[in-house]
Amino acid sequence: MTEMVYGAAPSGGGEPILPKWWRTIDKVTLGFVLTLFAIGILLGLAASPPLASKNGFEPFHYVSRQSVFGGLALLAMILTSMMSPTLVRRLATLGFLVAFVALALLPFFGTDFGKGATRWYSLGFASIQPSEFLKPGFVIVAAWMLSAAQEINGPPGRMWSFMLCVSIVLMLALQPDFGQACLVLFGWGVMYFIAGAPMLLLVGIAGAVVLAGTVAYSNSEHFARRIDGFLNPDVDPTTQLGYATNAIREGGFFGVGVGEGQVKWSLPDAHTDFIIAVAAEEYGLILVLVIIALYAGIAVSSFTRLMRERDPFIRLAGTGLVAMFAVQAMINMGVAVRLLPAKGMTLPFISYGGSSVIATGIAVGMLLAFTRTRPQGEIGDLLRGRRS
Repeated sequence: MTEMVYGAAPSGGGEPILPKWWRTIDKVTLGFVLTLFAIGILLGLAASPPLASKNGFEPFHYVSRQSVFGGLALLAMILTSMMSPTLVRRLATLGFLVAFVALALLPFFGTDFGKGATRWYSLGFASIQPSEFLKPGFVIVAAWMLSAAQEINGPPGRMWSFMLCVSIVLMLALQPDFGQACLVLFGWGVMYFIAGAPMLLLVGIAGAVVLAGTVAYSNSEHFARRIDGFLNPDVDPTTQLGYATNAIREGGFFGVGVGEGQVKWSLPDAHTDFIIAVAAEEYGLILVLVIIALYAGIAVSSFTRLMRERDPFIRLAGTGLVAMFAVQAMINMGVAVRLLPAKGMTLPFISYGGSSVIATGIAVGMLLAFTRTRPQGEIGDLLRGRRS
């Protein structure tokens, strides 16, 4: 009777999930990621048919697989971006534990696919590289430890995160996978710096890295061969770096034309580690600059949002994810133009690879979840309140 006179009580339901997600998401980063994925498919159409023909597959075999992997990556990215930071932290911790155990068991059950480094588990129909999934999980766990250490009577999170980082770096170096090891160490170093690490300690860590590199050069033929090839002023034109360097030179400003490139017929990794050489040869410097601008745009947009974040865990985790994402892209492109030694690292969202693209989708999904607009005061308001 009361409802008939006064009307029904208003519903307590909140804003629907999808409209709220679209209103709060970083649309700039999302748009740039989708553009990178589209460029990856475009370059895959150019780079992968020669390898597919060589291996007896249909011309667009690898493009079809990459489309499936990319679809799974985008789905994982969107679903992860809809989660709360607390849920992301919980699931990432569980995922990290699984990936950590998988990485530790690689020497016993992994395979190298003839590439000289035991980095994968072979499933017959596909392969899994645990280190790709370990990276975003490690960033979340390390950020959790570092942020907890800032609390009054908090745990020794800095020491815990350092010990965890060292153990992961050692396992990666033993594969050997020095590129991923350096990437993990760099991501942790950036988070540690943001968390207020003393400069003397960071200098000491940098010195330890140089010392470890010297030892690796003296004891690892794999590592020494790559360093020697990088330092040699004469590039062998029959090596991957030689083919990539020549392709970039031939592309010039506008490229030789769609489908007219020749490097894809010579490079066995043209669709993975050296796909930027295919882009430079066929589409020229124009497309390369666009790709660089997209990665830079993702980093700048994300950092801009993270600078306004008050939660130390979100700031640290988001910064670590952006740092790893951007630096991985820099390393891949730096190798192709001989600014860095060969690392065997993919170009995020563009290179072919199931583990890489799916893990990157999860990592960017976490970043989008952390940078969503939430009802909170700006960090500047908090600082002004403390001063007053």
